Amino acid sequence: MKAVITGGTGMLGKKLGKALAARPEFSKIVLFDVADPGDAPRDPRIEVVVGDVFDAPTIAKLVTPDTGAVFHLAGVVSAGAERDFDLGYRVNLDGTRIVLEAARKLPKPAKFVFASSLACYGGDLPEIIPDDFRLTPQTSYGIQKAMGEMLVADYTRKGFVDGRSLRLPTIVVRPGKPNLAASTFASSIIREPLAGQKAVCPVSPESWMPLLSPRRCVEAFVRAYDLPAEAWGWNRSLLLPSLDATVAEMAEGLKRHAGAAAYDLIEWKRDELIAKIVAGWPKRLDSRRARAMGFAADRSIDEIVRNYVEDDMPKAAG
Repeated sequence: MKAVITGGTGMLGKKLGKALAARPEFSKIVLFDVADPGDAPRDPRIEVVVGDVFDAPTIAKLVTPDTGAVFHLAGVVSAGAERDFDLGYRVNLDGTRIVLEAARKLPKPAKFVFASSLACYGGDLPEIIPDDFRLTPQTSYGIQKAMGEMLVADYTRKGFVDGRSLRLPTIVVRPGKPNLAASTFASSIIREPLAGQKAVCPVSPESWMPLLSPRRCVEAFVRAYDLPAEAWGWNRSLLLPSLDATVAEMAEGLKRHAGAAAYDLIEWKRDELIAKIVAGWPKRLDSRRARAMGFAADRSIDEIVRNYVEDDMPKAAG
């Protein structure tokens, strides 16, 4: 059986590909993305394919009859989708429909795991967001993700796919370099100081962030795939558990791990655009349905920092 991961050469896609390669049921795992950085996991079953997610003929050749699982992670991130309206809709909405259409043609409905986002919520929010809170996106990215969830639900209702949508918290700590996501600073304020580099925090220390480590996020994708259809019922969207913390608490976690010198590398410099986007996001989550289904959050900021150091922090030479 083949698994297809769109956005497959991104950070989460590569980690997910490695996790799937440890499972015997997959004879082939395709990492599909707009570029091949050359650092895909080493495994004879893993193949990297380069292309655009809104290129329907390419996607049709990618999702072949032996495909039993599709993990749709590809997307233009939040600030990028806000700045380029047309690109955001082309990739995040049209691309999702194209991947679903390819899966629709399979002889047997594939399990279709969709990476959604907390950006589906926004506006005048309560202090704690429950599982069943209505979708109120206030950005193009959030609206596109909400539309994607609706598409997955409808294709599932019609029996075209066996869909599962996961609303991801902010993923921290991401290795590599900052991207155009509004939440990219949440990784930068830990990742850069750990490497002895300065980092700019564009929001106030009191800002709340629901967090999930890459390790726990990949576990959630695999868990979403493993659960039988009856475990999901009629509601195919799930609010993942998170560790809810302030930015100040994140910085203190860095300080506990790396000391005051690392903490002092954080520069608190407000960016009104980013601050406005982040202020519209949920602060705390009540994900009891996900927890009952076996999904788990990180236990502490310290655990999140340790996960990054163990899994992704570049090791010193010598």
